[in-house]
Amino acid sequence: MNIAIVLFEDAEELDFVGPWEVFTMVKPALAYLKSDAAAPHVFTVAEKGGTVKSAKGMRVVADHSFADAPKADVFLVPGGMGTRREVENPAMLDWIRTAAETATWVTSVCTGSMLLTAAGPAKGRTVTTYWAFVEALRQRGEAREVRADARWVRDGNVVTAAGVSAGIDMALWLVGQIWSPEIARATQKAMQYDPAPPYQGFDLGPA
Repeated sequence: MNIAIVLFEDAEELDFVGPWEVFTMVKPALAYLKSDAAAPHVFTVAEKGGTVKSAKGMRVVADHSFADAPKADVFLVPGGMGTRREVENPAMLDWIRTAAETATWVTSVCTGSMLLTAAGPAKGRTVTTYWAFVEALRQRGEAREVRADARWVRDGNVVTAAGVSAGIDMALWLVGQIWSPEIARATQKAMQYDPAPPYQGFDLGPA
């Protein structure tokens, strides 16, 4: 199970670090449950690899460039002000479009949903995004519906999360789908993550 976390300049830190924590915490959760299920290989990918400066100044060194990244079973596109630039970046949109052709799950957090609709995987689907960007995404006219009332939305194999911390909830739900709810709960416990709204999403089901 290869899980790719997409990076770009001015991506919002918690949008990708929160889900990273969830996906990488699956391994100790599996060990805790004495499960023989395989843990995921989680990696970061940026257009040219190398160091990427995030929205609040965190610098992250990407594991791979678009050219040498392993094929992803799951990939996640974060949000942040950088999405306004990346939506005009053909290299980013092409990578998303190509990766989605073979990925089992295509996901985003915050305004990352704009990149999914622009690139194609979420075009014509129901999505969500950061509360302050809902109207802007609606005005683009690429999504069938942009919901403002859910922490995350699943439409087929595309799962979009609202802003920042909602990505953690979405990632935990996804762990439940890929492995099991028991493993998702063990992952949540391992993270000491216990807010009110986990799993408070909108599931349209498979396509």
